[in-house]
Amino acid sequence: MIAYAPAALFFVLCGIGVLRDRRRFSNAVLLGIAVSFLALALLAELRKAPTLVAEVAAVAIILLPAIGTLALVGFLIANGLTMVRKEGRRPANLLSLLAGLGILAVIALLVAAVITRSYRLGVLAGTAVLVVGYIAFLFVCFVGYAFLYSRHRPRRDIDFVVVLGSGLIGGDRVPPLLASRLNRGRDVYLKQAARGNPPVLITSGGQGPDEKLPESHAMADYLLERGFPEAHLVREDRSRTTEENLLFTKVLMERAKPDYRCVIVTNNFHAFRAALTARRTGVTGQVFGSPTAAYYWPSATIREFAAVFLSHKLINFGICGFLALCGVLAAAL
Repeated sequence: MIAYAPAALFFVLCGIGVLRDRRRFSNAVLLGIAVSFLALALLAELRKAPTLVAEVAAVAIILLPAIGTLALVGFLIANGLTMVRKEGRRPANLLSLLAGLGILAVIALLVAAVITRSYRLGVLAGTAVLVVGYIAFLFVCFVGYAFLYSRHRPRRDIDFVVVLGSGLIGGDRVPPLLASRLNRGRDVYLKQAARGNPPVLITSGGQGPDEKLPESHAMADYLLERGFPEAHLVREDRSRTTEENLLFTKVLMERAKPDYRCVIVTNNFHAFRAALTARRTGVTGQVFGSPTAAYYWPSATIREFAAVFLSHKLINFGICGFLALCGVLAAAL
C-alpha cells in the first residue's frame, strides 16, 4: 500500500485545488503527477504477477509507447496537411504539422545516435527526449484536465451568459466557428430561462481592422434573426483579445449586479485557457465549450497549450534550460 501513497497524496492535493478553484493549471499538473505515480505503483505490482502475465505486460509497455508515438506522428502530419488544405498556410494552421515533424526529428536523432554509437549524439538525443518529454507531459496534463473541466456544469442559477467573439467572414458575417458559440450560448440561456430567471446574454467582441462592424454587433444580429429576445441581449464592442473580452464584460456585469454569476461560452478547444484567463481577471464564472470541427481541433489545442505554456514561461523555460544544461555538461565529460 505504501507504493500508492504518493499517488494518493497528489490526488488529494488536486482535489483541494479543484475545490478552491477548478480554473487552475496547477490542478492539471497535480492530476498528471498523481496518475504517473499510480501507473508506477501498478507497474510495481507486476512483480507479484505470474511470469507469463509479467512478460506480456513488459512487451506491451515497450511496444505500445513506440507504436503510439509513430501513430501520433502520422496523425499530426496528416492533420497538418488537412489544415493547410482547408484553412490556408497561416502559421497557426501549421502547428500540428510542425509538431509531428518535430517528434519525427527527435526519433531520427535517436536512431542516428544508436546507429553511429556516438556518445555526444546520444547525449544530445537524450537531452532532446527529456525536454520533449517534459513538454509532452504538460500537454497531456492540459488536454486531460481540459476534458474533465468541460464535463462540469453549474448547479446554481446564473445572471449572465457571455459569448466570446472571433473573426468575421467578409468583415460582416458570422463564421461556423462563431455560430457554434452563439448556438451554445442560446442553449444555455434557454435552460436558465426555463427555471424562471432568464439571464442577460452578452456578445463580446470589438471591430478588427478588416471588419465592417464590431464582432459583437454581427453576433447579436445572428441571434436576433433567430428569434432571440432583444431585451435580454447586450453588446460589448470594445474588446480585441480574450482578456479584454472578460475585463470589459466584467465591468458591465458588476455594474448591473455586483454579486453576479455567469457562464462564458467559447469553442471547446479554447474553454480551459479562457477559464484560466477568467480566473486571472477576476470574473466570477465558469466556461462552457461549443463543438468544433474535428480536423480543426488538434492545431487549435496545440495553439492553446502553447499560450498557456508561455504564460508560465519563467518556470517552464527554466526547467527546459536546466535539462538542456545537464545534457551539455554530460556531453562535455
